[in-house]
Amino acid sequence: MRNIVVIDAPSNLGLRPPAPGTVPGCYKLAGALREQRIVQRLGASEGGVVVPPRYDRGAWREGDGVFNAAAIAAYTPRLADRIEHHVRAGDFPVVLGGDCSIQLGASLALRRLGRYGLAAIDGSADFRHPGNSASVGAAGGEELALSTGRGQRDLTDLEGLRPYLRDEDVRLFGIRDYDDDRDELARLKIPTVTVGELRERGTADLAGAVLPTLETPVTDGFWVHLDADVLDPSVMPAVDSPDPGGLLPGELAVLLRTLVRSEHCVGLNVTIYDPDLDPEGTAGALLTDLVVGAFRDEGTVPEGE
Repeated sequence: MRNIVVIDAPSNLGLRPPAPGTVPGCYKLAGALREQRIVQRLGASEGGVVVPPRYDRGAWREGDGVFNAAAIAAYTPRLADRIEHHVRAGDFPVVLGGDCSIQLGASLALRRLGRYGLAAIDGSADFRHPGNSASVGAAGGEELALSTGRGQRDLTDLEGLRPYLRDEDVRLFGIRDYDDDRDELARLKIPTVTVGELRERGTADLAGAVLPTLETPVTDGFWVHLDADVLDPSVMPAVDSPDPGGLLPGELAVLLRTLVRSEHCVGLNVTIYDPDLDPEGTAGALLTDLVVGAFRDEGTVPEGE
């Protein structure tokens, strides 16, 4: 087992305010999972915190592009520096977000090192961009588009490395069957696996079938992006978009374990869980169990539960 290093990336820069005068609470994700003793249970080393800039949309209005763009553009290379350091050292970074825009940090880090793939476990494709939407603004719903070079240049071409990910190196797992982006992704030949498809074939069989396409010699490895909203809101209501029809814990456990235990997997980030929406901490405890169980066979949930 490689040395797991836990890094906090408590950025909420990519989400809209949940209410006027407030900020998204997902920046507390790392603290909540640490309270569940995730570092000790993983047997992980301490990777510290990459502190984000202040959340301040200023005078931003619809049509102005991505809000907090300058802050995200400043934060992404700093997070990439930390991730790159550990990947180069042969460590396995587990990055605790934050919103989904932190995935840009991982993608930039790996682009510096070579050609890497992405296995995104997400309830939505996060593929909004100016070519398919007039409401571009929240990078947390656009990070896959940005990572593949779609969107404003100050976020898509950091360090002149656009795109950080090639379309053909991306795999999407767990999007809802009704996701509006499926047709565009199919045209671009970005493979997707919906919740319904996972259930029809069986999570273990389908994950096992897709995994070799991420382990191809063309790439140097792959990263796993986990968005808590892939889970059904009956078990994970503490997200900004609790859409019905998501995965159950046992299904996610099988999928996540299959991916992170591949010798070609180089790291994982966890995003979107909002402790402000989980006053009893039950959803945070579940998320921690799922992440730990992916590595340690601790507290795993039987498929279908």
